[in-house]
Amino acid sequence: RSNIFQGGPLESRSLMKDSYTSDITQKAIRDPKNWHGRRTDQLGKWHQKNVLNLEMQKSLDDKYG
Repeated sequence: RSNIFQGGPLESRSLMKDSYTSDITQKAIRDPKNWHGRRTDQLGKWHQKNVLNLEMQKSLDDKYG
């Protein structure tokens, strides 16, 4: 018998790790406002402010009743 479905390799290799040295990935600048070429739009900013507002309202209700 032959094993048709042998499964994946035991050791996985990453193209990023093979292509670049380790210091390149450590020096990468991560900008939270511009990630992978996408910027946070107005709706995303509104949702962030809304979550902060809801958390603040909840903490004020817990503190003052």
